[in-house]
Amino acid sequence: MGNTERQSIYGEVTSRIIAELEAGHLPWVKPWDSSACPCTMPHNAVTGRRYSGINILILWATVIERGFTGQRWLTYRQAEAAGGHVRKGEKGSVICYADRFIPKAEEERAGQEDREARTIAFLKRFTVFNIDQCEGLPEELFHVPELPGPLVSIAEADSLIRNSGADFRIGGGEAYYSPSGDYVAVPPQAAFHEPINWFRTALHEMGHWTGHRSRLARDQSGGFGTALYAKEELVAEMASAFTCASLGIVPTVRHSDYIGSWLAVLREDERAIFKAASAASKAADYLLGMEGAAA
Repeated sequence: MGNTERQSIYGEVTSRIIAELEAGHLPWVKPWDSSACPCTMPHNAVTGRRYSGINILILWATVIERGFTGQRWLTYRQAEAAGGHVRKGEKGSVICYADRFIPKAEEERAGQEDREARTIAFLKRFTVFNIDQCEGLPEELFHVPELPGPLVSIAEADSLIRNSGADFRIGGGEAYYSPSGDYVAVPPQAAFHEPINWFRTALHEMGHWTGHRSRLARDQSGGFGTALYAKEELVAEMASAFTCASLGIVPTVRHSDYIGSWLAVLREDERAIFKAASAASKAADYLLGMEGAAA
């Protein structure tokens, strides 16, 4: 893939996210109509694999915009291999795959110079279709698994926090994560009008907690008001949204007052939202790995 096409992918997606933010909408927080489409993570209908990073935002937004009834996707070839087909005239959704490779010339040069070969990043686009756009697929691909009830979702979130081993302090009037002290502080549940908002807030701060140098090692040295601080808040916002959706909890915005600073970051670097979404996916996966861990 040439530089021009790579840049067009970054530019297209970033422009879309910027437009959403300028309109006051957060791409990771949507007015989910649970009766039409349950709040879940987008996944491949055939393999069951969940999509990650920027693709979550792309597919979430597409479901809402086009009124699809689920978060199950597959490629044109997968639909045919499953015995069905994409309906004529249906428009697919473009998502991205990022990886790295070592050019042959660099591998040879590195061998001659007795050093590690340098990898080059590449970004590939491919098209997926929602199963609502297909016909003739096996009935099992349309089966919607029963989602956990609110009490079960809360119990799973509570288990995640408890099993994480985090220094989690309840009390005071502010919610925050202290990078220097490596602890999370959240006000008591009684301080929240809706109990579920305590868990949403807690998971946001736990998103920050994953970034400690002993865990995912993100740069958390930025002071309030800096671009680095805004980037870390963006990661925590999306990590919380991805974790919530995975547990069956509808994501909501925690810090809408940061929209201005997020816009500044995205306008400065068209790859920023890709990097933040990737980091958020890693953070969410880290937290979700704690849910079934031994206490």
